Amino acid sequence: MAFQVLSHIKHLRDPPDVDDRTRCSTSTIPKLSPTIRSMATKGENMATFNRGIGKEDETVESKGITFANQNSLPKLPIPDLESTCSKYLEALAPLQSTKEHEATRVAVKEFMEAEGPGLQEKLKKYATSKSSYIEQFWYDSYLNFDNPVVLNLNPFFLLADDPTPARNNQVTRAASLVVSALSFVRAVRKEELAPDTVRGKPLCMFQYSRLFGTARVPTPKGCVIGQDSASRHLVVLCRGQFYWFDVLDEDNNHLMSEKDISMNLRVISDDAEQTPTQEAAKGAVGVLSTESRKVWSKLRDILTQDGNSNNAECLNIVDTALFVLCLDSTEPSNVAELCGNMLCGTSKIVRGVQIGTCTNRWYDKLQIIVCKNGSAGINFEHTGVDGHTVLRFASDVYTDTILRFARTINGQAPSLWASSSPPPCKRDTTDRLDDASTTPHKLEWDMGPELSTALRFAESHLADLLRQHEFETLDFTGYGKNFITSMGFSPDAFVQMAFQAAYYGLYGRIETTYEPAMTKFFLHGRTEAIRTVSAESTEFVKTFWGDNPAAEKVRALKRACEKHVDTTRTCSKGLGQDRHLYALYCLWQRSLGDGAAVLVSDGESSAEADIAEGAQSSTRGSRNRQTPTTPALFSDPGWDRISNTILSTSNCGNPALRHFGFGPTSGDGFGIGYILKDDTISICASSKHRQTSRFMDTLDSYLVEIRKLLRATNQSRARGKAAVSDSAHKQTGTKSERKGRVIRTESLGDMDGIESGDDDGMGGYGFFDAGMLLHALKAGLAPPTLSQLPDSVFFDVDLQNFDCWTTFSTFFDFNFTFTFQRLRRRERKASNCGLKERQRPRVETGAVPVLLLAASGLVAARPGRGTTEKGYFQGPATINYLAPKTAYSQGACRNQHDRSIIRTFDFFLEHPKERRVGRADFTRAVVLPMVSLLLPHRRAV
Repeated sequence: MAFQVLSHIKHLRDPPDVDDRTRCSTSTIPKLSPTIRSMATKGENMATFNRGIGKEDETVESKGITFANQNSLPKLPIPDLESTCSKYLEALAPLQSTKEHEATRVAVKEFMEAEGPGLQEKLKKYATSKSSYIEQFWYDSYLNFDNPVVLNLNPFFLLADDPTPARNNQVTRAASLVVSALSFVRAVRKEELAPDTVRGKPLCMFQYSRLFGTARVPTPKGCVIGQDSASRHLVVLCRGQFYWFDVLDEDNNHLMSEKDISMNLRVISDDAEQTPTQEAAKGAVGVLSTESRKVWSKLRDILTQDGNSNNAECLNIVDTALFVLCLDSTEPSNVAELCGNMLCGTSKIVRGVQIGTCTNRWYDKLQIIVCKNGSAGINFEHTGVDGHTVLRFASDVYTDTILRFARTINGQAPSLWASSSPPPCKRDTTDRLDDASTTPHKLEWDMGPELSTALRFAESHLADLLRQHEFETLDFTGYGKNFITSMGFSPDAFVQMAFQAAYYGLYGRIETTYEPAMTKFFLHGRTEAIRTVSAESTEFVKTFWGDNPAAEKVRALKRACEKHVDTTRTCSKGLGQDRHLYALYCLWQRSLGDGAAVLVSDGESSAEADIAEGAQSSTRGSRNRQTPTTPALFSDPGWDRISNTILSTSNCGNPALRHFGFGPTSGDGFGIGYILKDDTISICASSKHRQTSRFMDTLDSYLVEIRKLLRATNQSRARGKAAVSDSAHKQTGTKSERKGRVIRTESLGDMDGIESGDDDGMGGYGFFDAGMLLHALKAGLAPPTLSQLPDSVFFDVDLQNFDCWTTFSTFFDFNFTFTFQRLRRRERKASNCGLKERQRPRVETGAVPVLLLAASGLVAARPGRGTTEKGYFQGPATINYLAPKTAYSQGACRNQHDRSIIRTFDFFLEHPKERRVGRADFTRAVVLPMVSLLLPHRRAV
């Protein structure tokens, strides 16, 4: 059938004449075909069904390279029951008291002797006709989830900015991303996308076939995932209003050039702005997709119950679109706000009307989101695809946008794709831009009173949900995976231990932690749960926060990381305990009377029917008895404990992404997405207002402190190796004709580590003790004169993020905030060139040498406030370390009566050999002169 909806929508351009429309508009939108569905729903609202997901694949003859390895992939193994139970107990032990763990041991033993073996045999029988024993159960866990998917299920990716500044505007960036996304779609459909591999081993590519043209559709008995495998059009959301136009032809080639798509997007943006804010808010149907699934199901029925309405066709156009492009009207001012916008949108009420971007979404589909300033991200429906799959999509799309731009400069620049879509201008596309299918159209929804009321309530519920969450980001620039691996650690395990240490340091507790391990080495593989908390990780965090030598802390970290790596390998092989136990739990649930009826009525495989039949026969003679008791393992409190994740973490990203994240999975938990890059670590955390910012500050301080410990222990080992090497060299009696000390690799690494010079301890509690200043002030030390101060001295001390307001407010009439620029290796070398030319430090009457305070760590430095991409800190009181001339700082004093321009000066302490400052030297050369300058401002206590 032709696009019948065309007669019901607003044309933004002059439509073609009737003859042209009859001739050109011959494309069809097939009804959405459910490809993934819950066992709990029969899907009566759908006309046809594809082959059920999870059933045994028939032998597939791949036409290209994308799915060439599918038939050779092994099935996900079903672990041994005894091994699974043993790992389950091991994972729970650090989370329980001795008494609780003993009770869990008894419950597990009872399960092993009673229901466990029977459920294990049923699972093996069930799995014989499935591609994966866990797949359908995993789909059900998503599709039967009734809460809103926003903030609960859908993750986000924040793409890096386009490296070409001129292309970082909304329309240009959006058009570029769309063209690259369409090239990816074409590569998948033509099976030209190179298969994923890890260390030469192929991964399952099945999820890519479910990435485009899919939608999550709610029904009264659970959701279904439908797909139009021949989808050719794109839906654009702008200010809550819906538009669409075709972008692919029947051969999956591009219908439009990037310039044509830019023109369409500009027309859409202009049209959306013409609609008054109040009217746009009334028609923002996308907000309905944020309701609970049962409510959303009822609202979809209301949308389509009127046969004279075009709402059903509008829904079908949205559901069958390749993906949704969201053009946001916001320009977030910082990275945390940007991440929040990609995850759940923004909420902003003006005169009682919601004008935030939270209504400019359709959370049941893959979404590409582009802000007004060109910042872009991806939000995706998680049921059928995992982060690894969408990461490949995001990375290839980002890379292709750069390569296409490069080809405009150099036509020989490489391409990601085996073949490219022929340029539309070189194909037979008569009246291409006047064709109704490539002309943008606006969907006009018929909003009755009931729908209008429901939309208003949905927006209010969503605004409440957004208010309940907070987001923080940490772009740690101190080091990345290169440094971590150089120290002999797994980067992922290293960061996981950082989460454990930060949480324990803040709350003094060990909590359930989850990290997914990819199992795509197997056919239709998804993930397995890595339980980060172990006996080794618990020992480490307690050792780290205790009064123990650095070497002991590092050894404990090493053991914890090695344990995490071992657990990760086991899970990646499909031999973890979580998915196995969950499958047994689901089988037990469905072995009850109601579950058996569902299995039989769904017409599932004979294995499922056998399970159901066995369940019915076992309960047929006990109709008058109570419902069978829950197996001991699943009724034990330990099952609930390990299922309630407090730290839900995931490592997913590469240089194409700035951040990645998701909402917390429990009311009192954190959702933590992180990306490990060569020299940086990007972390995005969310929670329901659980001091997220403070957690991130603690995490940042830990990462700095652990580097300090690693360098200290590494230097000790390096000196030992050097001594042994020198001794051996002397014993050989060989003489070198060339003089000089041998520079070894370890020494170079240590020197580089020292040069960076920004180890600042745990929130300032490590290097410098504020009590020293307090003692000096109380003692009333005789202040030296300015003439006694050296002309210029170089210092290489630890700049600290240390808040000492109590000390200052006790002795002085003013407080101030100071932000500083971090010294970097090259810049510091450059700054040394002008030391002799610098004048003697001068201090105006009543002024404070802020730089000295920064050096001693006795001011509140606020990292993250105005942080630039280079990692420098900027603010109202900035000290320029790099300029040889005197730097100025305005408004540093908080007290209104003593607000003055503070002239600051560089004050260096030179230690050319060790390039390290001991506490005594630091006190003598820095603290005492500082005290002398501060004493005149002391007030009576």
